[in-house]
Amino acid sequence: MIVNERVCETLEIDKILEKLARQCRSPLGVRHFSGLRPASSVQQLQARQELLRVYCRMRDMVGELPWDNRVKPVLPFLEEAKASAFLTGEELVLVRNFLRLAMEVRGAVAERKERFPALEDLGKGLKDFSPELTSLAVLSDDGWLYDTASQKLAEIRKRLEHIRADIRRLGHSLLNEPSLGSMLQERVLTLREGRYVLLVRHEYVNSFPGIALERSGSGNSVYMEPTALIPHNNRTGILGDEERKEERAILTRLTQELLRRERAIIEAEEALGYADALFATAEYMRKHRWHVPEVVPSKRGHFHFCNAVHPLLGEGAVPINIHGGERFRILVITGPNTGGKTVALKTVGVLTLLAWCGLPISAAEGAVVGDIDRILTDIGDEQSIEQNLSTFSAHMTTVIGMLEEAGPNSLVLLDELGAGTDPHEGAALGIALLQELLDRGSLVIATTHHNPIKKFALSTPRVETASVEFDAATLSPTFRLFLGVPGRSNALYIAERLGMPSSVVQRARDVLAGGETSVEELIGELQEKQAYLERVQERIASDRREIAALREKFERKYAEVNEKRDAILAGADRRARKILSDAEESARSLLRELEHAAESSAQRVMQEKKQELDRMKGHIDAREERRLERQSVVGEKKTLEVGSTVQLLESKVVGVVEELERGQALVLAGGMRIRVPLKRLRLVQEQPGGSSPRVSVDVKVTPPSERVSGSLMIRGMTMDEAIPMVEHYLDQAYRYGYGTVSIIHGRGEGILRREVQDICKRLPYVEEQRLGGPGEGGYGVTIVTFRKKG
Repeated sequence: MIVNERVCETLEIDKILEKLARQCRSPLGVRHFSGLRPASSVQQLQARQELLRVYCRMRDMVGELPWDNRVKPVLPFLEEAKASAFLTGEELVLVRNFLRLAMEVRGAVAERKERFPALEDLGKGLKDFSPELTSLAVLSDDGWLYDTASQKLAEIRKRLEHIRADIRRLGHSLLNEPSLGSMLQERVLTLREGRYVLLVRHEYVNSFPGIALERSGSGNSVYMEPTALIPHNNRTGILGDEERKEERAILTRLTQELLRRERAIIEAEEALGYADALFATAEYMRKHRWHVPEVVPSKRGHFHFCNAVHPLLGEGAVPINIHGGERFRILVITGPNTGGKTVALKTVGVLTLLAWCGLPISAAEGAVVGDIDRILTDIGDEQSIEQNLSTFSAHMTTVIGMLEEAGPNSLVLLDELGAGTDPHEGAALGIALLQELLDRGSLVIATTHHNPIKKFALSTPRVETASVEFDAATLSPTFRLFLGVPGRSNALYIAERLGMPSSVVQRARDVLAGGETSVEELIGELQEKQAYLERVQERIASDRREIAALREKFERKYAEVNEKRDAILAGADRRARKILSDAEESARSLLRELEHAAESSAQRVMQEKKQELDRMKGHIDAREERRLERQSVVGEKKTLEVGSTVQLLESKVVGVVEELERGQALVLAGGMRIRVPLKRLRLVQEQPGGSSPRVSVDVKVTPPSERVSGSLMIRGMTMDEAIPMVEHYLDQAYRYGYGTVSIIHGRGEGILRREVQDICKRLPYVEEQRLGGPGEGGYGVTIVTFRKKG
């Protein structure tokens, strides 16, 4: 989109960007907003919006990117360094803080880009600054160079320390010299201008062995350098100069190293500014409930905003519903002064411009913006000094310039069309201008008071009218916008209500043509009907919202009841299985006790008990099967498609459907492909934002590994196939640091389950193995917990 600075000033876009910039954490983000302009193409706009959506989703799911509130722009330092070739230690520390943050954000983006691919666009501007950070590690946080900055610096400082130690020893001996003690004002060795001195009383200056340097602040004593300390002080001064030269050489070398990476640092500053701007935008969206509009490239020169307000009007502004570009290309808004016509005009321009900057807008969710290549405006505020000083010729100059640029994808905003000159000529010129823009296919919103232009809008195809509502009872506007109804002139009515003599008002009505009077009456009736329909529509919308809320509440309660019922049934089944297991063990004990008695009779009794137990187990298994089937896509009567995200009901495994055939689905989950009956799958809703669902295995792991899954599927395998796989998998999972994993073996006859449990008992690093609970797969899954390392 092309927007010149005059249009930006007219729409006051910088004031709106300043509101967003107040949420920034550093000057980097503020500078990003100050230089933000619309995207140059639909592709660039969609990339900006996708990054904002992904950033908001990321901060909700895994938290913010790293940040350091101390960070500041470093480019001004580099610009100065080009001339001086030198940065101070304090300045280099600020650069180091910046580079350290850039590296932290770079690392966080690299960790999260697989889950949030759009973040990679942000990470492209963050290069590797490890060498520079290593070099700058020789500085303390206050900018002082460590001795390790260079071997030469370490040697100089070591020699300085030895000399200073000699000075301290010699100085203390002088302080304790009886012949000198009475001459001293204080028994303290003091450093003045880099030289060690003693504070001598004024009356002993001529007799003290040394050189006077300066008088004290009180004037009662003099700082004197003892003769014995002069050679040491001289050596200290020489070494101090060498130290400062070496420090400057080190700082110069570090500065040159940074200047060689200037391009990378510039890109990093832009990337961090973008990251801070994303944070500010997300915060503003959360606080003010702004929404990111949908961009539809196929809808050229199109917009649709619901409950839209101008961002500078605050929370108390009356929202408007306005659209254009589908049924009509020109919208003419009419109505009384101060009724909100210009605000509606600016609102459309501002929201379109914000949307094309890749930012959220102050409108309800579901807003749509099409491919608009430029915004052209001729907007003036009648109550501003600028408008009072403007002339008709100035307006015409602006309009002529707009005609040179307007095309089929242009959004043209015209305020007070036909004003500033003779009403008849102004209206005729306004109609001609609208017809020219209509022929070009431009998207136009215009405001006017002229009745001929209203008639043109009512009678011309692809031109629509709208009006701002006026409350006749209070003689004040309501600021509501009605599409499809032109605004009536209220001048005579307002004059009469304010006390204008009726004779004057009647003469004015007589002057008006009869046709125009009838049109005014028709417009009044249309406005009343439109207002009634608006109120009815609002009541219907309110009822719908209430019904939707009740329906959502009912579905939530219904799901909770089903979940509790399933949990109760699952608990009852576990207790029943425990009872059956105890009974089976009792039967075995009975058989062992009677093995020397009538063996055939006991076996018959045992067989009868076993059959009874099998029937009870069958009932329990059937009930479990029915419970699972109710939760599946078969029970919920939902249709699966290739690409649908599903969850295995017997585990927490989540995957994507690759094939559907004869009541079964081939599911890709955790790097494995599993063929599962449809009555064992539950449909999982798509992720927010409409992006394709990502395959994940939802198990608790510490920490998660990118190469070993949190579960292993061996259901349907033979013993020879499954056992080596289980042993290898448990060994790999333990070495990669998992705390808990799942082995999915299915129910069946329990052969695989018993072998898995035997393997777990033999392995020294397995602390516990148990069957899955409700929601974990039940008897079809073994949960393995590893011993903690170290």
